[in-house]
Amino acid sequence: MSTILLHNAKVYVEKGVYAEAVLIEGGRIKKVGKNDEIMPLACDCTQVIDCEGKTLIPGLNDTHMHLFMFAETLNQAPVEGVKSIDEMVEICKKFAEEHPAAVEHGIHAMGWNQDLFTSGEKRIPNRHDLDRISTEYPIVIERICGHIYSCNTKAVEMAGVTADTPQPEGGEFEIGADGMPNGVFKEAATALVNPVVPGFTVDDYHRILLDAQQYAFEHGLTSVQSNDIGTSSFGSIQAGFDLVKDMIEKDELKIRYTSQTSFPDAAAIEDFCTNGEWSKKDELGEDPLLTIGAVKMFRDGSLGGRTALLREGYVPDRDNHGIEWHSMQQLRDFTKAANSHGMPVVCHVIGDSAVESVMQAFIEADPTGKNPCRNALIHCQITDAALLDKIVENNIYVYAQPIFIDYDMTIVEPLCGPELAETSYAFGTLLRRGAHLSYGTDCPVESCNPFRNLYTAITRKAVNGEPADGWFAKECVDRETAIDAYTIESAYAQFLEDRKGRIKENYYADLVLLSDDIFTCDERAILDITSDLTIVKGRVVYQK
Repeated sequence: MSTILLHNAKVYVEKGVYAEAVLIEGGRIKKVGKNDEIMPLACDCTQVIDCEGKTLIPGLNDTHMHLFMFAETLNQAPVEGVKSIDEMVEICKKFAEEHPAAVEHGIHAMGWNQDLFTSGEKRIPNRHDLDRISTEYPIVIERICGHIYSCNTKAVEMAGVTADTPQPEGGEFEIGADGMPNGVFKEAATALVNPVVPGFTVDDYHRILLDAQQYAFEHGLTSVQSNDIGTSSFGSIQAGFDLVKDMIEKDELKIRYTSQTSFPDAAAIEDFCTNGEWSKKDELGEDPLLTIGAVKMFRDGSLGGRTALLREGYVPDRDNHGIEWHSMQQLRDFTKAANSHGMPVVCHVIGDSAVESVMQAFIEADPTGKNPCRNALIHCQITDAALLDKIVENNIYVYAQPIFIDYDMTIVEPLCGPELAETSYAFGTLLRRGAHLSYGTDCPVESCNPFRNLYTAITRKAVNGEPADGWFAKECVDRETAIDAYTIESAYAQFLEDRKGRIKENYYADLVLLSDDIFTCDERAILDITSDLTIVKGRVVYQK
């Protein structure tokens, strides 16, 4: 590996501590200090980079996203953020006209959100709406949360779903006024229609993942902890790991990739830990691009889709308490199987009922309050004071997505009530109370651009700058804390906090040179920050 020396930089070391220069050797940080200390260490083979006074931070590490799905969305009909059902229909029609080969076997896309519709009916699209795109091939379009699918009649027919089809455990499909399935599938019911449109092939992923990786590097991401393998994107667990390994071997995948893997049952976890990739993780080496992360589970759905589990139900419909995905028994069984081998479990929880029940399962698995496997709550959005206390007291790790506030601030109070809204998305409170909490984006539910996420965490404002004083501004964090949540706290999720997430000697040489100084720039300017230089494992992988 090459030797790199970066100088004339504002190097963020830790809170209140900054340096000027960094020497990288063998993929690790060799030395950090002042320019006059580091410059004499250069030799003829050293690549010397003048940072021209710009800010250098550790590589950003997204603790929960879906890299494969993000790559897919970059190659599908662009329906994210549509303002009406009519607009979505027209975009899909245009995509089909311009990419006939891509829709030969159907359209599968993601991104609508009925709460953002500004014209026409503000509702979930159904099969009659999507039939306006085509009745000849199947169409499956996911809500931005990924928890609700809208399908055309052809897709419903190909799935073999009728009014007599039993409702699946952990999900439901809607029946229309005509007594027939109306094309709306929620939570686990989405699996009924997911296969009708063929997915991307292994060869496709070799191509489309490069687009996703490039975007990540341009925006300062050097690591992703990604839930792809064992999901609808890539159902075969072994084939998923083989793909990632092959891309690394061919020097195609250069980003650090940690798999948050989904499993059908506890027996599959036991086999994975005993005979599969978990049992061979030490063979990956001391500084691998691929690492094996946690078991990923779902307890509930989404707030915007009205499927998150709420103890008191939704304000407009108190009888609706959401939809349970994995049952408590499954959660206990999965956690026991994984934790017995030292493998963490991370679980999607949005509603307060989901947060409470998953914590209970984690505490049952380890009543000491130490949480040695670092089991974690993903999202952890709707909470009251007692739940926050319990998170801190039991050392429960939280993977938070501050960027969700950009949209959710408009629906939390109407759906959950003002009292619960005040204690929810309490990410600043948890950090100040000493909880381990890291940042991610759940991309492509939101953009994986970390600077939108950081802006929201720091200001508690939507990207349009509203509200002027911030939404529950007591939850704002300072800029150094926000960077730490994206770096050293994210490394904690991987049990790597002693060698990753800081610009310190012997830490992984994953660094990002920023286009603007995030520590001093105007808060609105944070949104526009990109990477001028991205380094992974001591190698320049992107340079503007």
